[in-house]
Amino acid sequence: MGFLLSKSMDSNLKKQQEFMLHNSRLQMERQILMQNQMRERQMAMQIAWSREFLKYFGTFFTVASVGLTMGAIKRKRPSMLFPIFPLGFIFAYQMDSAYGTLIYRMRGEAESIMESEHDRLDLPLGTPTFESIEKARRAKSSLSSFLEK
Repeated sequence: MGFLLSKSMDSNLKKQQEFMLHNSRLQMERQILMQNQMRERQMAMQIAWSREFLKYFGTFFTVASVGLTMGAIKRKRPSMLFPIFPLGFIFAYQMDSAYGTLIYRMRGEAESIMESEHDRLDLPLGTPTFESIEKARRAKSSLSSFLEK
């Protein structure tokens, strides 16, 4: 009788462990999907910001270029055209960021860094562990309780 009960309990325990593993896996998959969606939304916001900034900077660049060109012609001083060059580089960068292939080149460079220079990605003091987080939490909680007294 005890053997049958033990066998039944072992079976139930195994089913419960499989169920917990399945739930953990589902939770992990949902977490990964959620983080990826958040990353995609943040990237979309960054691209949208670049496009919006480009509109304003493009207007400024156009007005500045026309004004500087007219001033250089009117005053016969070609040196007044000099600011157009650095502003042009900034405009080109913003254009590439908003509508060009900058994001693809950055992704390729990031993948290259992750593959060949992975040591540059290490965090100071290493990856946080449960113990280090708990130690900081306890220190903070003991400090706040000390300050309350």
